[in-house]
Amino acid sequence: MTYDFGSFNNWGALKKVALRTPAVAFHSDTRIDAEWEKLNYHSRPDLAAAKQEFIAVEAILGKTGATVIRLPDGDGLTLDSLYTHDALVVTPRGLVRPHMGKPARRLEPKVNGAHLESLGIPVIGEITAPGQLEGGDLVWIDRNTLLAGVGYRTNQEGIRQLSKLAGPDVEILAFDMPHYKGRSDVFHLMSCLSPLDADLAVVYLPLMAARQVEFLESRGIKFVQVPDDEFETMGCNVLALGPRHAMMVEGNPETERRLRTAGVNVEVIKGYDICRKGEGGPTCMTRPLVRA
Repeated sequence: MTYDFGSFNNWGALKKVALRTPAVAFHSDTRIDAEWEKLNYHSRPDLAAAKQEFIAVEAILGKTGATVIRLPDGDGLTLDSLYTHDALVVTPRGLVRPHMGKPARRLEPKVNGAHLESLGIPVIGEITAPGQLEGGDLVWIDRNTLLAGVGYRTNQEGIRQLSKLAGPDVEILAFDMPHYKGRSDVFHLMSCLSPLDADLAVVYLPLMAARQVEFLESRGIKFVQVPDDEFETMGCNVLALGPRHAMMVEGNPETERRLRTAGVNVEVIKGYDICRKGEGGPTCMTRPLVRA
């Protein structure tokens, strides 16, 4: 059976989204103290500040009218479970549990998938070793076209397994990701590409594959380019709430100006403790399940 989750793109109006609050993911000062350095956070997150920052995220999502599903705690979850986008993949046939490239996160797909399955959303399969796959390396261009980044979090075998699960009417186009900061860094395809409409995307060109740039241009997609000094501050990690309506992290004034010039309605969040310290922005913190 084929299940209809709505249009497959990264910019349609959000209708249903899953997230995990920092109250659950960060859990306690004890968990934060035990994990933040091991998980390569830049500095220690502050639990109270993270909770306050996330209130603004939920308020913005609430204004879109989207149904918000709060994911529970579970065995083996870490601070990184705040970044729910990576731990499940939505396909036209149902959800796929990925085999995460970051070993510390490999229990997240089971916890997240079980909760959503209990709500009636089907889980059709999983990626198994030696396959690796993370949601941040996948970008839907349209119902039949999925872009994939091949790097230290997602490999060719993971993409091969996903292709079989997604069905023959989904073409997955794979592009190599650069080494950048190496295996321990949080670097996904969506670190340098955030679609905002059928013909508009936020990009950081220096870290994109040339073939990928040419493909996007061939589809008539225009670019809002993130300047060099705003890439590290997550200027490219921009969540589309709907066509030309976006959420971004503060501290990226030139990117924000360029977005507004391109006709994008921009919602700015603080994102210091929930985003920058763990290198997971608005796209990472949300797992869209249905878009218009």
